[in-house]
Amino acid sequence: MSAPVREVRNELQQARRLAVDDEWLDDLRLRIDDLCAITSEYLEPDQVEQLREACYFAADAHAGIYRKSGEPYIFHPLAVARILANVRFDHETLQAALLHDVIEDTHYSKEHLSNRFGPEVADLVDGVSKLTQIQFNSRLEAQAENFRKMFLAMANDLRVIMIKLADRLHNMRTLGAMRPESRRRIARETLEIYAPIAGRLGMNHLRQELEDLGFSHLYPLRYRVLQEAVRKMSGNRHEIVSQMESCIDTRLREEGITARVVGRSKHLWGIYQKMRGKPSPHPFRERLAGSLPDADRLAPRKTRPFKEVYDVYAVRILVDNVDTCYRVLGVMHSLYKPIMGRFKDYIAIPKANGYQSLHTVLFGPGGVPIELQIRTEEMHIMAEVGVAAHWRYKSGGDGQGGHAQQRAREWLRKLLDMQRRAGNPVEFLESVKVDLFPDEVYVFTPRGEIIELPRGATAVDFAYAIHSDVGNTCVGARVDRRLVPLRTPLTTGQTVEAIITPTARPNPAWLNFVVTAKARASIRHYLKHLQREEAALLGKRLLEKALAGRIGGLNELPAERIKALVREFNLASFDELLAEIGLGNRVAALIAKRLLPGDEKAETFSPDASAQPLLIKGTEGAVVSFGKCCRPLPGDAIIGFLNTGRGIVIHRDHCKNVIGYKKNPERWIEVEWEQHISADFAVELRLDVINKRGVLATIAAAIAASDTNIETINTSEREGNVTTVNLLLNVRDRTHLARVMRQLRTLPEVQKLARRG
Repeated sequence: MSAPVREVRNELQQARRLAVDDEWLDDLRLRIDDLCAITSEYLEPDQVEQLREACYFAADAHAGIYRKSGEPYIFHPLAVARILANVRFDHETLQAALLHDVIEDTHYSKEHLSNRFGPEVADLVDGVSKLTQIQFNSRLEAQAENFRKMFLAMANDLRVIMIKLADRLHNMRTLGAMRPESRRRIARETLEIYAPIAGRLGMNHLRQELEDLGFSHLYPLRYRVLQEAVRKMSGNRHEIVSQMESCIDTRLREEGITARVVGRSKHLWGIYQKMRGKPSPHPFRERLAGSLPDADRLAPRKTRPFKEVYDVYAVRILVDNVDTCYRVLGVMHSLYKPIMGRFKDYIAIPKANGYQSLHTVLFGPGGVPIELQIRTEEMHIMAEVGVAAHWRYKSGGDGQGGHAQQRAREWLRKLLDMQRRAGNPVEFLESVKVDLFPDEVYVFTPRGEIIELPRGATAVDFAYAIHSDVGNTCVGARVDRRLVPLRTPLTTGQTVEAIITPTARPNPAWLNFVVTAKARASIRHYLKHLQREEAALLGKRLLEKALAGRIGGLNELPAERIKALVREFNLASFDELLAEIGLGNRVAALIAKRLLPGDEKAETFSPDASAQPLLIKGTEGAVVSFGKCCRPLPGDAIIGFLNTGRGIVIHRDHCKNVIGYKKNPERWIEVEWEQHISADFAVELRLDVINKRGVLATIAAAIAASDTNIETINTSEREGNVTTVNLLLNVRDRTHLARVMRQLRTLPEVQKLARRG
């Protein structure tokens, strides 16, 4: 035993005499010896000794601290390290697992750990340590920010998330000591974030246990009912699987193929998901973030009773190389009839996490469908431990473990790109959740390249998967050489071509149907950048209007005064100040007063006295909007209100909301329509019509005859045979609207007609 270990052990025993009885100490020694025995199978003796030193150091650091279960806290990091040791992680990762709560829960600093165990271990501990609690507006924001930081730490070193996953797994194993509401919250978080991350990294053995534990705590009654149902049917189904194993083994020996045949049962969460059917492709758009949605909160699913879930049990065949996989597939299809449409080749087209295998469903004995998986031994290791295979075989950048790490890092790079584009942590968390539930679709580019997309992905998602610039300039798409709408969902095997125009720009309506995180983040990023540019232009117009009659223009303002004001507001540039004015966050009149020289300030400041009204043309973009309460049209008398964060909202001057806003006179500005306007504007009409067959068609025809488009139409029964029809139309101006109304008044079915607002 080395001197440091002996010294730490003595310190530990001395501290423990005050807080822990001999029973705990004996248990602690046994657990440390057990961990070292496991690691001695693949680590060097000096590395095992370093690990033992970390064990005793962590035990001393956590002395006197207990978990809610009543056991000493040190048992938790020991369990986390053991989970990782079973996957054969390196000794730095295991030391970091033992010390992962030391920085947060004890007086030891990162510098102390760096001096004692090396900077690599200290960096890992720092990345895994629970994040500093920040004051947020809601629990959702705090959760989102914590996960954002976790993904940033993952990008620096993948071992951070490995330790975090092992930490979560042991916490889930001991979750029974928590209060029911805490158990449900942690179980949701596990099913929603941690289990999918484990799956995304290819660590299926860990994912399945996390899912089953999360299932048991989130839906305990459903878990017990399903567990009992599986137990009752296991006898008959297990006998069928055993019979198949024997037949398959015999047939493969006859063919001269060496293979390992293994029967297995699906985990309960997987069976439960199959019973619920396919989820909505937008589960997290319906609920921005938070808990995993209940079945009744999702879009309708094609649910199935338990007796119709046939692949509860499956057979796995493990061989030595890829060629043999395909040979075995042919043999199996000659031995048992395959079910059409249930074959998947994940060897030729691996999943995003690197998973490879041949999947087929066969009619087994008695006509019972049984799932069959065929893969190599190396693929099997990858399927179980994923990126952890990199450390298991110390393969550096070679082998499947190295490829898995490369895929994981590419995924993390995409997440970092999304993080930079996301406006806030909640938006980032939403994007990550969408990305964690891919349910893949594989499509081809015209050149034959394979593009992987989540289920429900559209042509716009495809365009952004190619490149952000392709998505931003996409105007159409061809699927299998036929033009399709951009919102068309794609299916596996299609050849997709994005049609681009250099002058095209993203449409905000795309956010209603895109499903990939990259597409959503890119569209939002572009729209925010565009809004900022539009806001700066509007802010410049407002500031020039406020300065009219007092100075020749913005260029004549003293540069020092501009710089001083920008610094005072803690902004990056004058353009940012203009954007703040355009968005309504700052009042142009007050900014103008601050920018004028001293002699000008001394005068009575009334910037609107000599200023001309701001001209509105209807194409200013997102920073000038039109009130839905009154829906102004060119030709109406209008007034503008500076709404914080939205820019200018235009109202008709007799709008009922204008009275309520009069208490903020500094935010009202004079506006007028420009002389020549070519844009379309929305307007609402209310009609009382006689309810008879074909009346809506008659109204639609009359509107179409006046060169007008109907956006929406809805009806409500009023009295007897009179029905109220509400129309939302697109017209050019008041003159155009008057023509439409005259056309409608000629209809005998129309009893009453009025413009709303």
